[in-house]
Amino acid sequence: MQSTTSTSSGSCSRPLEGSALNSGSSVENVAREGVGSGSGDDSAGIGDENPSGSSAATNGHDAKHNGFAVNNNGSSSCIVVDGENNRENTSYSGVQLDKSNQEIIRLIGQYLHDVGLDKSVKTLMVESGCYLEHPSATKFREHVLMGDWSKADSDLKDLEPLIDNGKLSTITEMKFILLEQKYLEHLDDGNPLDALHVLRSELTPLQHNISRVHQLSSYMMCSTNQDLYQRAKWEGKGILSRALVMERLQTFMPPSVMMSPRRLRTLLQQAVELQSQHCPCHDMAWETNLQTVSLLTDHCCTTDGFPMQTIQILTDHCDEVWFCKFSPDGLKLATGSKDSTVIIWDVDPYKLTLKHRRVLDGQAQLSVSFVSWSPDSKLILVGGTEDSHELYIWNVDDGKLVVKFSQSLEDSLACGAFSRDGARFVCGGQKGQLYLCDLNGTIVDSWEGVRVNSIAFRADNKTILAADNHYRIRGYNFDSPRSDFDILREPHPIMTFSINSADRLALLNVSNQGLHLWDIEDKCLVRRFQGIRQSNFAIHSCFGGVNESFVASGSEDKVVYIWHIKREEPLAKLAGHTKTVNCVSWNPVYPSLLASASDDATVRIWGPKPNGSNATTESDDSSSSSSSSSWNMT
Repeated sequence: MQSTTSTSSGSCSRPLEGSALNSGSSVENVAREGVGSGSGDDSAGIGDENPSGSSAATNGHDAKHNGFAVNNNGSSSCIVVDGENNRENTSYSGVQLDKSNQEIIRLIGQYLHDVGLDKSVKTLMVESGCYLEHPSATKFREHVLMGDWSKADSDLKDLEPLIDNGKLSTITEMKFILLEQKYLEHLDDGNPLDALHVLRSELTPLQHNISRVHQLSSYMMCSTNQDLYQRAKWEGKGILSRALVMERLQTFMPPSVMMSPRRLRTLLQQAVELQSQHCPCHDMAWETNLQTVSLLTDHCCTTDGFPMQTIQILTDHCDEVWFCKFSPDGLKLATGSKDSTVIIWDVDPYKLTLKHRRVLDGQAQLSVSFVSWSPDSKLILVGGTEDSHELYIWNVDDGKLVVKFSQSLEDSLACGAFSRDGARFVCGGQKGQLYLCDLNGTIVDSWEGVRVNSIAFRADNKTILAADNHYRIRGYNFDSPRSDFDILREPHPIMTFSINSADRLALLNVSNQGLHLWDIEDKCLVRRFQGIRQSNFAIHSCFGGVNESFVASGSEDKVVYIWHIKREEPLAKLAGHTKTVNCVSWNPVYPSLLASASDDATVRIWGPKPNGSNATTESDDSSSSSSSSSWNMT
C-alpha cells in the first residue's frame, strides 16, 4: 500500500351528444387523413344534430358514425347509429368504471384512433360509455384543421369556461396562435391586404407578444412563398401546419376536455425511461425508446459478459502491487510493484486470458507507483513514490529503455502522463515541480511551486489537470499566454483522479471520503459513491464497461467495488484479494475484462461468469431478466 498525504379527470358515465373520436391525432396521422370534405358551413359541426342523416366532415370521418347520441328522455343508454340504413340500435353494457379505468379507456381509444382503427374506437366507447373529448373541443379541432378561422374563434369562446377557468391571458395566447396562422395563410395565398387587416385589426389589438407581432409584420416583405417559409420557419398553408397549430392549442386545454396528442405513447416512453434509470447494468449510450425495447417485459440489460468473478490470478510480482493499467488498444496490461518491476502481459480477447510477455526491471530501487501508456500503446511512462526523482520511458515491443528522465536530485516525480497525441509527457510531485517534456526527455517548459500528486492531459492536448495539496484540481496551460485556473475543490485531500474518455467527468479518490464524481465542465459534484474504505493511501479508480457506463475502485477493505455511473450504491462487490486493493483498470476495448492490483502481491483478472455457473459475488443482485446492451468483447 502506497502512503501519501398534473393529473387528468375522467370523462365518462354516459356519452355526450356528438362525442368525438378524433382526439389528439398525430400530425402525421392528420396529414394522412385530411380534414374531410365538408363545405365549412354550420352543418359540418360535429356537435350539431343531423336528423336527416346527412354527412358532415369530422376530420375525415362521417359525423353520423360518431356512435353517440342521447335519448330524448335523457337516459344513459348508448345509441349506435347505423349509417347504412339510418336506424338506431341501443346497447347498454352495464359496466361500472371507476375514474382510473375511464382514463385508461380514453387513452386506448385515442391510440386506436391514431392508428386508424376507428370502428374499434366506436365499439369501445359505446360499450364503456366513455367519450374521448368534449364535443366543443371536437368542433374546435375540425374548424382549425379546415382553416375556418371565424368558426374556430367562435368555438374558442364556447370553450373559454373550460380552459384555465377562462383566464384572460390563456385565452389571449390561444387567439394569438390562431390569428398568427390566419395571417400567414393570407400571405401564402398572395393576399397582402387581408394579411394586413389581420395584423392591424386583430393581432395588434390583443396587445400580446409585441415582438412577435413586429416579426410577423416583416414577413410582408417576402418576395416569394419559399422566402416566407424559410423566414417564418413555417410549413405553408395546409393540413400539416394547421395540425401543428392544433397541437400547440391542445397544450392549453385540460385533459378532461381534450387529451394531449399521443398521450399513451408518452406514458409508455416515460415508463421505458424510468426502467432504464433503474436498470442496474444499463448501457448509457444505448437509446431506449418504444422502438428498441419490448413493452411485454421489464427492461433490464443483461449481465452476460460482465466481469463478476476471478478468471485468472497473476502472481509474478514478489511484493505489493501498486498499479495496473490496460493499454489503449486493450491488448496489453502493465503492472507495477513495490518490487521495482513492471511486467507487461499480453491479452487474449478470445480466450479471456493474459500471458506474461516481459519484465521491465531497469528502474532499480524504484518502487513503481504509476504507469502511463502512450496513446499508440507502444510506450509506457514509469515512475515511483514521492521520494523518487527519476522517470523511465520504455518501448513495450522490444523492452528497451527509451528515456531515463531526471532533472534534479531534489525533485519529486511521483506522477506523470502522456499528452493525447503522444508527442510529450508531463510529470510532477510534492516538491513543487511540474515539467512538460518531449519524448527525448528534454524539458520544453516548467511550472515552479506546483505540488501535485495526480496529473492528466485533457483532450485539447494543451490543458493539464493536476491535483494539488490544497485539495484542488487546477488547470495549467503552457501555451502563450500561460494560464492556470481552478477546476474544482474538495474539503479533503484528493489522493488520485482519472478523466473519462469524453473528457467531461472526473473520478476522484478523496481521503476519508471515498469516491466522488465531478463534472469538470460545469464544475459541480455529481455523485458520491458509497461503499469503499479510503484513508490516506493512494487508491486508483477508473471508468469502464460498455460505453463507460460504470466506475470501479479498489478499497482498503480488500474488495473491488463496481457502480453504475448514475447510482451511488454499488452494483457489485468483488471479493478475493486478501489485502488492500490499490488499483483497478477496466479494459477500454474488451469491457468483460477488469484488472485489480493488491498489497497481497497479486493481480486479479475479473471476467464474466461461465454459462450455468453458480459462482457468486457480494453483489446484492447480479441477475438480469432480458438482454439489451452488448458485453461481447470480440
